[in-house]
Amino acid sequence: MDALRLDGVVKRFGELTAVDDLSFAVAPGEVFGFLGGNGAGKTTSLRMVLDILRPDAGSISVLGRAPGRANSAGLGFLPEERGLYRSMTAIETIVYFGRLKGMTATAARAEGDTLLDRFGLGGFAKTSVDKLSKGMAQKVQLATAVVNRPRLLILDEPFSGLDPVNQGLLEDEIVRAAKDGAAVVFSTHVMQHAERLCDRLLLLARGRKLFEGTQEAARATLPARLLLEAKASPTALPGVAEARQTGTAGAWQEWEVGLTPGADPGDLLDHCTATGFALHRFEQQRPSLHEVFLHIVGGAEGR
Repeated sequence: MDALRLDGVVKRFGELTAVDDLSFAVAPGEVFGFLGGNGAGKTTSLRMVLDILRPDAGSISVLGRAPGRANSAGLGFLPEERGLYRSMTAIETIVYFGRLKGMTATAARAEGDTLLDRFGLGGFAKTSVDKLSKGMAQKVQLATAVVNRPRLLILDEPFSGLDPVNQGLLEDEIVRAAKDGAAVVFSTHVMQHAERLCDRLLLLARGRKLFEGTQEAARATLPARLLLEAKASPTALPGVAEARQTGTAGAWQEWEVGLTPGADPGDLLDHCTATGFALHRFEQQRPSLHEVFLHIVGGAEGR
């Protein structure tokens, strides 16, 4: 059973369609990147999953049920806008959120102590939030999201405002949750985090899904690019759309080569071998997720 499923979901605010016929599913143990620029509809979609907003059309299934309070025991949520009760201690805060998710005080305290130790805050359990540094408070906020060991962990722009150390900590917790069987959904517009973490991803623009699939499938939407060292210009080779000479290395010319959409680099290499086209280097460049994002989403956001 999918941990999360959206089918044909629509959300409008007056004349603005914030989410437009959105469908996708996330399986247990999967890290799913929900990617798009500001205003793409990411937060609105997640708020419908959490039953903060109701869709105008379509259906949502959360852990096999409709969104609602009944799902709280299996859910973890880290909002983009962080907020804790400043007068409560770190452990009191974690226990409080655990209780909201149906945990006993004893179980929430035990798990909270474990999390604080893991996050390097074992000595600050009884320190009030207003006495903690910003980074420490962010760790406490993260602990409130995972204290119940959720089956579905939702993170809305979770890396916003985190220093590099805490970014690494959060990435570790995402991987840990997925290994424990949780479905992890996180929205972001920072492609580097998605590149390191995602099993699959969805690209969203103006509320519409433009792509869903693996990173490799996303990269395959861009024409292949190669780095060649050859003794002659590759411009006339089959499948070559463009070639730019970048330098020389002894008797060899260095080229950056772009292939036509759908052209297979392997076919080009076979052709060079069969025809005796001299090559000293043949290297395929792997496009970054940032390049893929600009390719798929950039034009849609400009319309």
